[in-house]
Amino acid sequence: MPVRSLSSSVLVWPTAEQVDGAARAWARRLSENNSTIRAIGYFGSYARGDWGVGSDLDLVAVIHEGAGAPRDGGGIDWDLESLPVPAELRIYSAHEWAELLLSNRRTGQVLRDETVWLTPPHSP
Repeated sequence: MPVRSLSSSVLVWPTAEQVDGAARAWARRLSENNSTIRAIGYFGSYARGDWGVGSDLDLVAVIHEGAGAPRDGGGIDWDLESLPVPAELRIYSAHEWAELLLSNRRTGQVLRDETVWLTPPHSP
């Protein structure tokens, strides 16, 4: 989360590089500890490069089919509070992800075009 500078009352918002680095470490830690995770990425303002003070991090995760209902996150503790900015997470099963990318829905187009993947080598 943003931190208050010790020498002023101004909040210091993390840079895009700091957010990306923290998100990569977070995604790596989750992927190493959860075999149900197929891919994690982010999209939106941080992916496009037009983020600003107050921007949240829009995350997407793709989990294996047998991981449980995506709505419950496959039983994974996603711990978004450990990220340096507020974050929102969308979780899809591999099947839902494939259908979304093939659809003509705006959401699918945005995710296909913008997502910055954080967890190599699995591709969604």
